[in-house]
Amino acid sequence: MRRLILEEPVSAAALWSRRLALFALATALVGVAVSRSQTADITAALAVLGAAIVTACLAVLFALAGAVVIWRTGRRGAGLVVTALLLAALMLAWPGYLALQAARLPLLNDVSTDLIDPPDFARSSRAIAARGADVHGPISEASRDAQRLAYPLVQPILLDMDSDEAWPLIQKAVAARGWRTIEQTRPGGRSGIGRIEAIDRTLLMGFPDDVTIRVRPLAGQTRVDARSASRYGRHDFGANAARIQRFAEEVQAQLDAR
Repeated sequence: MRRLILEEPVSAAALWSRRLALFALATALVGVAVSRSQTADITAALAVLGAAIVTACLAVLFALAGAVVIWRTGRRGAGLVVTALLLAALMLAWPGYLALQAARLPLLNDVSTDLIDPPDFARSSRAIAARGADVHGPISEASRDAQRLAYPLVQPILLDMDSDEAWPLIQKAVAARGWRTIEQTRPGGRSGIGRIEAIDRTLLMGFPDDVTIRVRPLAGQTRVDARSASRYGRHDFGANAARIQRFAEEVQAQLDAR
């Protein structure tokens, strides 16, 4: 005699949790691709990403509901719940990190190595057009005070060499960082000050951030000041300070490689 073994049905909540998690991940990838390709307005990419985050949160809720159902009724679907939670965690890790950064760092989106006389961004038509008409005005006193407390290591770079010798080293550091140079002026002339205007992009979303570098000749030395400003949002989550510090490390690496 054959016995008929009836398997417990799969939890519907567990099944939907995996579907939602996969949909959230696919939506997030579309948002990142749209943002990095620069084929749509930044708000459209953020809207797609926001929808992906909401969907991932729903996947977590369905996964928890499915886990409760499986525990109480013995239904199948534990693997679906685990998969959904892992995919949702992957989706929510980056927003969670940004939320943590926002909580522990001050509300800044413009950071400079010189807080007494911050370098000005170039106002030429070419530079303004490249920055999307963003001018980046003066840094407020409140922002300067907040930067001093939050980023004490963001300091000017002093090189023990003449500006003519330092200039190609700085250009190499900019190129090594992968920044796109908009315009540059070699040290010398009436003011003696050199400048480099550049654009960097954030790692994940590819948002454009603007950088200006001022090269000032001193007696037997060269002082390099950098200013990095975000185009979008009031909070940079520490990105501008990190960008300047990595640039300083790259300058030192280029110096060591000579």
